[in-house]
Amino acid sequence: MASFADRLVKAWYQGHPALALLRPLEALYRRVVERKRERFLAGDGEIYRAPVPLIVVGNITVGGTGKTPLILWLVEQCQARGLRVGVISRGYGAKPPSLPWRVRAEHSAEQAGDEPLLIVQRSGVPLMIDPDRSRAARALLAEEPLDLLLSDDGLQHYRLARDVELVLIDAARGLGNARCLPAGPLREPAERLQSVDACLYNGAAEDPAGGYAFSLVPSALINLRSGERRPLDHFPPGQAVHAVAGIGNPQRFFTTLEALHWRPVAHAFADHAAYSAELLNFSPALPLVMTEKDAVKCRAFAADDWWYLAVDAQPSAAFCAWFDARLERLLGERH
Repeated sequence: MASFADRLVKAWYQGHPALALLRPLEALYRRVVERKRERFLAGDGEIYRAPVPLIVVGNITVGGTGKTPLILWLVEQCQARGLRVGVISRGYGAKPPSLPWRVRAEHSAEQAGDEPLLIVQRSGVPLMIDPDRSRAARALLAEEPLDLLLSDDGLQHYRLARDVELVLIDAARGLGNARCLPAGPLREPAERLQSVDACLYNGAAEDPAGGYAFSLVPSALINLRSGERRPLDHFPPGQAVHAVAGIGNPQRFFTTLEALHWRPVAHAFADHAAYSAELLNFSPALPLVMTEKDAVKCRAFAADDWWYLAVDAQPSAAFCAWFDARLERLLGERH
């Protein structure tokens, strides 16, 4: 049976007359977030501006839009230019001994958070978590000589000044009913998109008007226990697999497996779900394929035939050119 949260998300994107009952709460929510942004634009309150350029990668919708793969792509682009780049993150679901907390590759996902740990294990980039991202930025800069900071999410964290705002949107789901919480999936009104530097649409076939396309391209199967890397033809067409996804939009992952000509037996979990061997003990016995974000939480108890699908962000050529020029200008402005 679908949970209340699942039913609410379905209503946001497919419609339901009962959502009209939430309009008064939506109006209150909108006033709060609009006032918060007005204070930020007016320079009211304590706003931290880092001594290096800071790029925020976020969204205005609840749920996953592919931020982590894009963060990894941005890290690679910056490092290819010889820039020393660091990442700050809220560390959703993390339980570190103290805050701010520097995430290391050997940490557990419970301690570090699944997405921060994935970023560090994949890229080795310096990364600090703290719900107070301003404090995370200060702490990371105190430890590392950096040229640029990336904020994993934080679009609505208005205590932190930013030089560039990149917003990700799920091309298939869009903005749903375009209403704010709790009557819709928006963290901020849709008009907020007019003030960001660039919108990227995950899964778009081509650049939409006023935005850029990007896709998540599968690159390999990685065995959770051995780390063995296998090509995507490791499983033959028609292979049935148990498919595990605890991400913002699990169906995107299942569709990707179908596009690889496998037959996924779908097991959707809540975003940032906690796992155990018992929970993932499915019948019949089949190979199990999960997202990389899920894999960082499952290595300790993985079976021999558990794999994760590595994916890489692939922005459009137009965005690559835009970002290169914007980065060049940004670095010039700060020097």
